[in-house]
Amino acid sequence: MARPLLVLLHLSCASTALQATGSTSQSAPAAGMASSAAADVVETELFPFIRVYKSGRIERLLGTDTVPASLDASTGVASKDVVIDPATGVSVRLYLPPAAAASGGEGKKLPVLVYFHGGGFMVETAASPTYHRYLNALAARAGVLAVSAEYRRVPEHPLPAAYDDSWAALAWAVAGSAPGGPEPWLAAHGDASRVFLAGDSAGANIAHNVALRAAAEGLPRPCAAIVGVLLVHPYFWDPTNAMAPALEVRIRNEWRFMCARPDAGVDDPRFCPTCAEAAPRLAALPCERAMVAVAGDDFLAVKGRAYHAALLASGWRGEAELVDTPGQDHVFHLMRPGTEAAAEMLDRVAGFISRAA
Repeated sequence: MARPLLVLLHLSCASTALQATGSTSQSAPAAGMASSAAADVVETELFPFIRVYKSGRIERLLGTDTVPASLDASTGVASKDVVIDPATGVSVRLYLPPAAAASGGEGKKLPVLVYFHGGGFMVETAASPTYHRYLNALAARAGVLAVSAEYRRVPEHPLPAAYDDSWAALAWAVAGSAPGGPEPWLAAHGDASRVFLAGDSAGANIAHNVALRAAAEGLPRPCAAIVGVLLVHPYFWDPTNAMAPALEVRIRNEWRFMCARPDAGVDDPRFCPTCAEAAPRLAALPCERAMVAVAGDDFLAVKGRAYHAALLASGWRGEAELVDTPGQDHVFHLMRPGTEAAAEMLDRVAGFISRAA
């Protein structure tokens, strides 16, 4: 599941140690063993997410479990997986509430919620038990047809791959909601004039950036409209809110890793929407309602509050709601789904959708 973004990057000196302790006249097998050992040392570690070895091997430390699409017994929500781009393997998991499934397409069409999972751009998937459980609950509670994007992840696919894949998922969902479209659930039940973008942590970052791309490029159907954006515990940078120097260094290194560019700066508008160059673009957010949720014990909370304030100050003419939950940490509603706080958070998200739809 998504976790607070804590990062430790290091370069191992193990290969140097092997050379220092070894003989200058190694036999061929010994040299081969040393070379193999050196290739399998950790080159980069981003704890608690991932390790990358000099051999190129990638070890994800969490978010690797998956569950199949299914009919959820507790909510009655049906789900299925659809590949939307065979060339890249990008797919989505669709969630259909029970009332819509029972109607056979004869009932009222549903808002379409396009959801982007968190995980620091590098762990978790749309098939994760965490997100499968949450999207089942949200689709049932809010009465939406949910489209959970399975985007390509860092480091195999550095940014902007996740942004491009997530944009493709939105465009596919909008186009597929046309009558007679190729995806039967979307064609029968999806209302492209009521689209929501939502995500948590890195997924909230994606939702923001996909929304601005929609504002710049437009959606594939003239009748389509994004009516709401939900950013839950968003993974952003903000230059006006100081943090511990060690944590700042970690986040700067993390962003470089995500972009696979040693010169990538945290003032990148995709990461810092409140920086001087990027802030005016917030006025273009293509919806009339937005919700920004933060958790009081999350170090990213100040970044989320800064985003909300900058959005209000940008000249954007919509209504922005700030949900500030004291005494909770990053993505608490996903990590502890059975708690009262998680249930209240689900109600806030569903209520936002109901009011905006």
